[in-house]
Amino acid sequence: MSCKTDPKHAASSTPALPRDPEGVVSKVRERYGKIATGELSGCSPTVVAPDAPAGGGCCGTAETATSLQIGYGRSDLAVVPEGANLGLGCGAPVALLELKPGETVLDLGSGAGVDVFLAAGQVGPAGRVIGVDMTPEMIERARANATQGGFTNVEFRAGRLEALPLADSTVDAVTSNCVINLVPDKGRVFREIARVLRPGGRLVISDIVLDVTLPEAVARDLLAYVGCVAGAMDRRVYFRLVEAAGLGDLRIFKDLDYLAAAGYTFSDDLRAALQAAAVRDEDLAGRVRSITFGARKG
Repeated sequence: MSCKTDPKHAASSTPALPRDPEGVVSKVRERYGKIATGELSGCSPTVVAPDAPAGGGCCGTAETATSLQIGYGRSDLAVVPEGANLGLGCGAPVALLELKPGETVLDLGSGAGVDVFLAAGQVGPAGRVIGVDMTPEMIERARANATQGGFTNVEFRAGRLEALPLADSTVDAVTSNCVINLVPDKGRVFREIARVLRPGGRLVISDIVLDVTLPEAVARDLLAYVGCVAGAMDRRVYFRLVEAAGLGDLRIFKDLDYLAAAGYTFSDDLRAALQAAAVRDEDLAGRVRSITFGARKG
């Protein structure tokens, strides 16, 4: 299914950033650092498999169940090192990249490395996969996973998605999984993607977008932001930013109800923020979407 932003319906105003963008970044980094060390579970849907340990937890079969429901196969999960899959995604984008041996791939917000390791198997020893993440604890965990799994064609770099630590036109393909929604300035991210992609290079990204306008109080709330709801953007504005960066031939591969797909559970803090803004469950039902889309640099 192709996706072209209709100018008659696209939002015309520049998307507003949170009042304190760097505060958002700091809060996201803090949260994902705790996820990397096992102090917290993530913001992805909460699923407990029948054979999961009591209480779920952040490691084990709960992550596997979540990953299977959002599109990974058991064969995918079997080839990644133990501890690389933290169940933080909202899709399975690597399978749709159609990677070829010898290509260079970039994973934005690579976390513990699950998608990096999947891509590494497809590009082979002549290829290379680079993961970029801003959270030191995630970088440390991903590098340990690479050593554990014996991966020699991967690299994890510390960096922000708004200022990627890569040279111009050095990457064949870009992927990302449920991360760009957490970045305050998404337009800069897409411009950076276009900068590092070679001409004709492609991307497949899974992310969260909205088909509803959130009340200002929720849209500006830090807890709602790191809870993956306020950080998500109106899909029309989101795809306008993709196109404005010079990324065309947009295609939607999957478009799912994020809250229903795997039984998303709001944290107590996020639910309190929504209730304070008079946002009911039915106001969000079906309108927080998990999308997987592709595009290409001209």
